[in-house]
Amino acid sequence: MAIRGVTAADQPRIHAILVATGVFTPAEIECADELVAEAVQQPEKGDYFVFVLEDEGDVQGYVCFGDTPLTDGTHDLYWIAVDPARHGRKYGRRLVAFVEDQLRARGGRLLLIETSSKDLYGATQAFYLRCGYTELARIPAFYRPGDDKLVYGKYLTVGTGL
Repeated sequence: MAIRGVTAADQPRIHAILVATGVFTPAEIECADELVAEAVQQPEKGDYFVFVLEDEGDVQGYVCFGDTPLTDGTHDLYWIAVDPARHGRKYGRRLVAFVEDQLRARGGRLLLIETSSKDLYGATQAFYLRCGYTELARIPAFYRPGDDKLVYGKYLTVGTGL
């Protein structure tokens, strides 16, 4: 198993993983595809950092994160997805731990993750809790009526938060 930077050749596999999850809308998948493309085509911008987890000779998951503008050491995890056929192998945990290590090395203090409150995202919410994240905010009807925005967070260094 290896985690490495994304390449253009990874884009179709990442797209297939996003579709296979069955939780993302076409518009969300399009947005995720655009961020991956930007990371591949314009890495010098440094807005989005995309890494893939490769195992068994293929990309099994990916993660996209970046700095939160106008903050001191706060970052956002924008996307994380693992091939559903590979769930249970701790690939998601490895990707999250990788991001946390990358951010600590860069002086990161806080990692935020947003998700939906819909039942469809229940496994995702439980995953973030298992990874040591805390629900920091809930904004009712943010995405649409009955679909709240949940914000999870984790302070990456001792003495910087909760």
